[in-house]
Amino acid sequence: MTKITVSGKTVEDAVQAGLRQLNLPVERVRIKVLEQAAKGLFGLIGAKEARVELEVIPDAVEEAVKFLRDVFAAMNQRVEIVRIDQEDHVRLDLRGEDLGILIGRRGQTLDALQYLVNIVANRSAEKHQRIILDAENFRERRKQTLEQLADRLADRVVRYRREVILEPMSPLERKVIHSHLQNHPKVRTYSKGDEPNRKVVIALK
Repeated sequence: MTKITVSGKTVEDAVQAGLRQLNLPVERVRIKVLEQAAKGLFGLIGAKEARVELEVIPDAVEEAVKFLRDVFAAMNQRVEIVRIDQEDHVRLDLRGEDLGILIGRRGQTLDALQYLVNIVANRSAEKHQRIILDAENFRERRKQTLEQLADRLADRVVRYRREVILEPMSPLERKVIHSHLQNHPKVRTYSKGDEPNRKVVIALK
């Protein structure tokens, strides 16, 4: 974590000098006053400048991007990371060739990488930032697949009047099923079991 100590005629002068040195706005630093300015004898002899310590507050998304670049370098993968700011989260789109290895079976590798990214990004950040990873538009394609599956299984539950238990899914995928069927007139959904084997159940209302 970057820290610098800066002096100035006043605390404000020292802070501004430090911000210029770091090239950051005041919101991105923690300020600690080490020593107040003091006038010397007759205003001249023994005068002391103010000293402050500026500590850079890590930016969650910057930390996430740095972590991903290190991971991709270790894997010898050339991946472009594109940041897209959303209302309640930041999406990092991974773009490049042969990204299947980063997605994994049904997105399991992508989910695991996303989990690690959020831990790394928020371990020192002042405000929690939710980060979603995507690659080759996988999230949207998977969402459509799950919604189609939910519709088919809901029809089966209504037709045969027997509940259906889906295979274990990640929390994100279970949420897709629950959200898609929450207003269905004839079926309801709930989850059962423990992670990582928690499953969605579709049953009659």
